[in-house]
Amino acid sequence: MIEIENLTKKFDQFVAVDDLSFTVKEGEVLGFLGPNGAGKSTTMKVITGFLAPTGGSVTIDGFDITNNPIEAKSLIGYLPEGAPSYGDMTTIDFLRFIAKVRGYQGEEIEQRVNHAIKEVALDSVTQQTIETLSKGFKRRVGLAQAIMHDPKVLILDEPTDGLDPNQKHHVRELIKNLAKDKIVIISTHILEEVTAVCSRAIIIAEGKIVADGTPAELESRSRYHQAVSVRLSAEYDLAADLTNVAAVSSVEKVEDADLTYTIIANDGQSIFSQVSEIAQNQHWPVTEFHVERGQLEDVFRTVTQQAEGA
Repeated sequence: MIEIENLTKKFDQFVAVDDLSFTVKEGEVLGFLGPNGAGKSTTMKVITGFLAPTGGSVTIDGFDITNNPIEAKSLIGYLPEGAPSYGDMTTIDFLRFIAKVRGYQGEEIEQRVNHAIKEVALDSVTQQTIETLSKGFKRRVGLAQAIMHDPKVLILDEPTDGLDPNQKHHVRELIKNLAKDKIVIISTHILEEVTAVCSRAIIIAEGKIVADGTPAELESRSRYHQAVSVRLSAEYDLAADLTNVAAVSSVEKVEDADLTYTIIANDGQSIFSQVSEIAQNQHWPVTEFHVERGQLEDVFRTVTQQAEGA
C-alpha cells in the first residue's frame, strides 16, 4: 500500500503540491489527472524520492521514502516523463546496464533482461541503438527498465505522451497486463487513458485534490450523465416536443455535427424511456439514438476551473 499524508512541496514561495492525502491499494490502477502545472509530475517525483517533500510523508509498503529511502525505492519502478536513456547504447546493453545498477550479477542479469524484453515485446529491437528507435519503442524500453526488478509499485509519468493511436493502444495493453499484481499510478493529462486503463482517478488542481473516484463515479457527476444523444436524417424541432417533460433540462445542438443533438437530463435523471416514447409517437427522423454515460472531460473542466477560480 502507498500512504500519502499531508504531502506538500514548495519551490521558494510557489506551492506545487498542497497538503495532499490519499492511499493506493494493491491491484489499483490510479490515474493522476490535472491541467498543466497542477502538480502531477512533482507529486510523482516526491513519491519516488526524486524530490524531497517540504512537508508530510510518503510510505511505500510501510517504508517512509525520506527515512527509509533504499527500502522504499527498491519497491518502486519509475518511468519518468520523456523516458530518459542513453541514446548511443543498444536496447539490450542499456537494459543490462540497468540490471547491474539494480545490483544483479552473472546469470541473473540475463534472466532479468530477457524477462523484461519479453514482457514489453522488445525482441525485434534489442540490437538497435536507442536513439534510432521510434517513440513507441523508446517508451517500451522505459517500461522495461521500470519493471526489471519486478517492483510492487509502478509509477508512470505520461506513459503514452507523443505516441500514435496504435502505439498508445499497445502501451496501454502492456500496462493492464503489468497491473495485475501491482500498484500502478499513471500521471496523465489524456482523459481517454483513464477510461482505458484505470480503476480509479484523482484529479488535482493548484496542487490540491478536487475529485477522487472510479471513472464511472466521476462520469456520473457530469451534466451529460443520462443525457440522450440523437442524430436525425432531417431537420426537426426536438425542443418543441420536449417542452413539458420536467426531467429534461435542455436540448443542445452538437458542434461540428450536422443534425445531432444532446438532450440534457435534470440532475442525472433517467430520461431515455420518456424521450424514446415521444420520438416514436412524434415520428422523429432518427438515425441514431443512445444514452450518454457522462463525460469525464466535462467533470475535469468543471472541477479544475472551480479550483482555479477559488
